[in-house]
Amino acid sequence: MNDNKNTLASRRKFLRTTALLFGAAATSALGSRRAKAAGYPERPVKIIVPFAPAGPTDIMARILATHLGEALSGTVVVENRPGAGGNIGIGIAAHAEPDGYTLLITSSAYVVNPGLYAKIPYDPFKDFAAIAELGTSPNVILVDPKLGLNSIADLIARAKKNPNELNYASPGIGTTPHLSGELFKLVGAINMTHVPFSGAGPAIQAILSGTTQVAFAALPPAHPHIESGALKALAVTGAHRWFDLPDVPTMVELGYKDFISDTFQGFLAPARTPPAIVELLSTKSLGILKTPKISEQLRNDGFEVLANGPDGMRKRIEDEVPKWRDIIAKAGIQPV
Repeated sequence: MNDNKNTLASRRKFLRTTALLFGAAATSALGSRRAKAAGYPERPVKIIVPFAPAGPTDIMARILATHLGEALSGTVVVENRPGAGGNIGIGIAAHAEPDGYTLLITSSAYVVNPGLYAKIPYDPFKDFAAIAELGTSPNVILVDPKLGLNSIADLIARAKKNPNELNYASPGIGTTPHLSGELFKLVGAINMTHVPFSGAGPAIQAILSGTTQVAFAALPPAHPHIESGALKALAVTGAHRWFDLPDVPTMVELGYKDFISDTFQGFLAPARTPPAIVELLSTKSLGILKTPKISEQLRNDGFEVLANGPDGMRKRIEDEVPKWRDIIAKAGIQPV
């Protein structure tokens, strides 16, 4: 009987000791992670944008980088790595050292590319840690004012009358503007030649220079040219009219049911980046976006600020990868 009591007492002592050791280890690990975040950043932080300068993702990244550097008392720089519809830059970020010094701000290409390409250099579900869902922008259908087209009906009529005349610019194959253009061709029963570029900035320059007559683009890079009259917006592809373009209808209003297509911007870090650093970046970024001055600036630039944390970003990825894969298949676009 005494032997049993001694055995039980020994077991209880062993379990208490083990619990204390595990608790100390967990506390030590937590302290280590906090220490890493506390000393972060000790050198410049790089945000990769997988598109050319002057596009919506680049605009968002540069605004955020300026204020994030101030919030972190460090330096945050933007590096454009365009190519392959965003795959080059996203792949570079995916395989970067997960130490918080190489980050990614990307667009909807992140969730579109898994359905558009037979092989991509990243796993959208495993290779990144979500930091924040930053914002979204409707796409806009643009024409050269010299064409004399004043409505979507005019554009469709012109394309039907001259089937081989019109071409349209987009920020690249598989971007939501490109897919909007292909959807427009389907619903309008027309043909236009797609001319892809390496980002929204070059696509806008193409229509401004007369290289193309039409463009499908996210609103931010197009907005100043619409305001100046250099480009004419025939419709936006959001769920509602844009606040300072009250005369530009939505495609849904014009009778094209479910024609809603936007471009989001998301903030990500390579997988296995220390959780404390991810949390710090998320907290600081959301604080910046919710600042009235910054929020108003982004809105005036054509963004609807979302300012959702990691859960919001993860949910968008989980929802939109299968959504766009299905749309691409239905549109008959073969993976490249």
